[in-house]
Amino acid sequence: MDYQFKSIGKTCAATGQPLQPGSRSHSVLVDRDGQMLRLDFSEEGWTGPPEDAVGEWITVVPEDSSKSQEVDTDSLMAYFEQLCEEPNPGHDRMRYVLAVLLLKKRRLRLEGSRRDDDGNDFLQLHGTHAEGEFEIPDQELDEEEITSLQAALTTQLAEEWNS
Repeated sequence: MDYQFKSIGKTCAATGQPLQPGSRSHSVLVDRDGQMLRLDFSEEGWTGPPEDAVGEWITVVPEDSSKSQEVDTDSLMAYFEQLCEEPNPGHDRMRYVLAVLLLKKRRLRLEGSRRDDDGNDFLQLHGTHAEGEFEIPDQELDEEEITSLQAALTTQLAEEWNS
């Protein structure tokens, strides 16, 4: 199964008002009739994730999407693989954020999910270039954790790619 998610929307899914460049936006993935859709909300329109939300994160509305820098997907994939090889449970949240991003960029494919005997959910993923199987614990991230992980990821990748 391949999923393709759209870029950030231009209007708030709740209010219909334009999302202002530079402002924070709450984005969610929802499962609607078997299709994964992205919804974006302004701070004013955010009342929490919808019941059918599969994932959520906070982002900053870009100044001009036509000038946005392309993310090097192969570098993201290499970083994801590196995190998957390390047994550090502290990387679970970062792996999850990267997995969602790589799904969006169609570099990972969601093959399914499973629940273990303890009730923990896992995403089962495969790389689209014959990379092995990946099983990522599903994370329930609050807004602060998502913001922190996004900032850490941005800083780390900027340091690596600019060196």
